[in-house]
Amino acid sequence: MWLYKGKVIEEIKDLPKNTFGFVYQTTHLPSDLKYIGKKSLIYNQKKRLTKKELAEYTGAGRKPKTRQIQKESDWVNYYGSHSYIKEQLQEGRQDDFRREILQVAYSKKELTYLECKWQFKYEVLELDEFLNYNILGKFFDKDFV
Repeated sequence: MWLYKGKVIEEIKDLPKNTFGFVYQTTHLPSDLKYIGKKSLIYNQKKRLTKKELAEYTGAGRKPKTRQIQKESDWVNYYGSHSYIKEQLQEGRQDDFRREILQVAYSKKELTYLECKWQFKYEVLELDEFLNYNILGKFFDKDFV
């Protein structure tokens, strides 16, 4: 269960129209440790064309071997990518977490920007209450010790 502006979000249709993804905050309630990240609602996957699809191709030039299809991601059951969060989930402690959507994004680039914005705003690398140890894979918490 995700919370967004005080409402419970369980399906894509519960989010604003044309939402690409969102920036979220996962809080481990017993320890009050937090994690800020981003999650896309849909991802692109390459799928090989069948023999029939290849035979039907009539365009000029080389025939394509794959096509792009879009699939819904695992955002409904997603808590975060940090190892501490994953360990707690493996032990069956899903109820120990609160998941909040901080802001929605309408494109991939906007999603990355908003994630950085929220991480810098909350100073995730400097404060001990956050599990984040890097921003964009460029700024690391060990650099600020």
